Amino acid sequence: MATPVSSDSVAATSGRTGRLPRSARRRQLLTAAQEVFVANGYHAAAMDDIADRAGVSKPVLYQHFPGKLDLYLALIDQHTEALVNHVTNALAGTTDNKIRVHLAIRAYFDFVDSDGEAFRLVFESDLRNEPAVRERVERASQLCMEAIADTIGHDTGVSRDRAALLAVGLTGASEIAARYWLNANRSIPKDEAVALLSALLWRGISDFPLDREPENSAQR
Repeated sequence: MATPVSSDSVAATSGRTGRLPRSARRRQLLTAAQEVFVANGYHAAAMDDIADRAGVSKPVLYQHFPGKLDLYLALIDQHTEALVNHVTNALAGTTDNKIRVHLAIRAYFDFVDSDGEAFRLVFESDLRNEPAVRERVERASQLCMEAIADTIGHDTGVSRDRAALLAVGLTGASEIAARYWLNANRSIPKDEAVALLSALLWRGISDFPLDREPENSAQR
């Protein structure tokens, strides 16, 4: 009786990439999918294209991801988590609020400037009307906003609603400015771009006195 041959083995004998550990294969497939989705958009991307880019057979691809949407959602999860981690780590890394603002803005610039332009799947997706995609992107935005609002509210004593509005302004300005900077072909150095936006936003936020200090000694 013949021994069953796995799809990974078939891939190896057909000139495609050979057997990999499951986690490594998953990373390989996600990398290939990201390249195809960024280049073509979700709707124009095909599983055939992703399999070819990864150097595997379609059965191997389907062993890991049942469909195109599953692949896309896995990428959204990966990159929204990265963005939230960048922002929360920026806030946790110092108690100096001016530096916090600078690092939070920097997190958005680094995110859009990362290899592979993964930010386009999060901020510029042609699938934003898909409930599962919209939910993930909105959740990431909400988590970033809440982290910043928590810091603003704790340090200034403003109400939660006011802190949330300030946080939305900061995250929205950071995202839009970072995308503009990238689409303008990085016309000025990233460090300078971050410094310019930081100066603009800090001048507004620093006018709120620290809750633990008298108003006339607010940080500037």
